[in-house]
Amino acid sequence: MANLSHPSEFVLLGFSSFGELQVLLYGPFLTLYLLAFMGNTVIIVTVIANTHPHTPMYFFLGNFSLLEILVTMTAVPRMLSDLLVTHNVISFIGCMVQFYFYFSLGSTSFLILSDMALDRFVAICHPLRYDTLRSWAMCVGLAGAAWAAPFLVMVPTVISRAYLNYCHGNIINHFFCDHAPLLQLSCSDTSLLEFWDFMMALAFVLSSFLVTLISYGYIVTTVLRIPSASGRQKAFSTCGSHLTLVFIGYSSTIFLYVRPGKAHFVEVNKTVALVTSVLTPFLSPFILTLRNETVKAVLRGQMQRLKGLHKAL
Repeated sequence: MANLSHPSEFVLLGFSSFGELQVLLYGPFLTLYLLAFMGNTVIIVTVIANTHPHTPMYFFLGNFSLLEILVTMTAVPRMLSDLLVTHNVISFIGCMVQFYFYFSLGSTSFLILSDMALDRFVAICHPLRYDTLRSWAMCVGLAGAAWAAPFLVMVPTVISRAYLNYCHGNIINHFFCDHAPLLQLSCSDTSLLEFWDFMMALAFVLSSFLVTLISYGYIVTTVLRIPSASGRQKAFSTCGSHLTLVFIGYSSTIFLYVRPGKAHFVEVNKTVALVTSVLTPFLSPFILTLRNETVKAVLRGQMQRLKGLHKAL
């Protein structure tokens, strides 16, 4: 590593363009981060501690909430601390580690979303075969593959960046080690690397998005055949929260990463990345609880138990 042309550390500009006013961002961002952490933790505890949500759908939901927590932990705590200091430095190795975990966990979350879509497809379109097609062995295998594949594929991606020549300084115009600002600092030919990134985005983001679209295409066709309006409404309500998450998550990520030549839109990417890193993890627990009757019922039951224990004490 000593023979490579790269700095020992990077400077993260973050929101330094706001000057001293960037300190004012600390409170709102910290509040959003803590609410996202607590909201997703509540969902995980609810899925684990109660027998009713022990179904494949809620198994994947627990995985998704865990991923939301982990993704935000890779970037947001560092961003918050940088808002309070004037010189924001991250080591070269720390930058590569952050890059690896952020994109590995992010890719996993999209694969889990597609698993959730497949689960709804089987439950609504093939209800009599649900127990056979969605066995626990199958669900654990799908979740395991969703976790393992991105972490394996990201290894050569990170190694390739570690061996680039960074001769255009060490200042990253972002609040974390995103791929586009890193490529801007390199004087190596990155065309092949950008093509590789684009293919990985197609493999993990766009492919899972297509699986989700196709699954819900069949779901809509099946639901419209249900004769009763109440039956149609119930079927759509079970998928409403998932579709909302799909729209929020995929729209911003496809804009950021599923296009070639990404290294020239750093300012726009930084703004949209803030939405995916802070706002989306904050919104997802509320979307899941407000739009999902089962989760709301379990949470109401937990609140009643707590009230009962409080009265007993």
